[in-house]
Amino acid sequence: MIHTIRSMQKAKLEGRKLQMLTCYDYQTACMFNQTEIDLLLVGDSLGNVVLGYDTTVEVTLDEMKIFGAAVTRGAPDKFVVLDMPFGSYATLEDGLKNAIDLFQKTKAQALKIEGANPINLSLVTRLVETGIPVMGHIGLQPQSVHSQGGYFKHGKDESARTRIMDEAKKLEAAGCFSVVLEFVEETLASDISANIKIPTIGIGSGTGVDGQVLVINDLLGMGEKAPGFVKPIANLFQMKKELIEKYLQ
Repeated sequence: MIHTIRSMQKAKLEGRKLQMLTCYDYQTACMFNQTEIDLLLVGDSLGNVVLGYDTTVEVTLDEMKIFGAAVTRGAPDKFVVLDMPFGSYATLEDGLKNAIDLFQKTKAQALKIEGANPINLSLVTRLVETGIPVMGHIGLQPQSVHSQGGYFKHGKDESARTRIMDEAKKLEAAGCFSVVLEFVEETLASDISANIKIPTIGIGSGTGVDGQVLVINDLLGMGEKAPGFVKPIANLFQMKKELIEKYLQ
């Protein structure tokens, strides 16, 4: 069953946790389509784990179109969310144009935008009015990792807690159907989840959120190492290596 915004809202009200994983290719999407996963994210994290970029900043709109369309073709029965890549929504005009293009070309169910600055909030409202569901993203924002000062837990001091809580409420008011809380201090993530009506999806933000999202490559151990907050359930990197070595003998 494909989820809808209404069914995800119902899940939050009923206390049922939502499960979201990243997906970047057609074959993996076909597999996901046969599972009970709630949401799929075609994240710009593909820049790191698929394309070998240093950061997500290098990912382009054209690349998101290619990978996004592959996933929606493979998982027609899943709610697929796509990241708007860095620079594609630097202005309201560019954001509207690029979001509509990405949404149309990929046939995704929603788009995700990082940050809650005035331009982004206006863009969220305009996109929702246009008919494009939007997922927000606050806390650690990989596209802004340089301006944020690197990778660290967000919301540790009172001023940061107040700001992040305010951002969550503003994204809800702007029309977001959900918001990702990445690497947010656990008690703050729990407080945000209790103080907004839309589902919160956490990554490295504790268990007090309404759902979790992980990069599938990290979860399955597809790379040589995974982030510290992820406990891989397999080591596919080593498994594939051993299989290839056996084949080459």
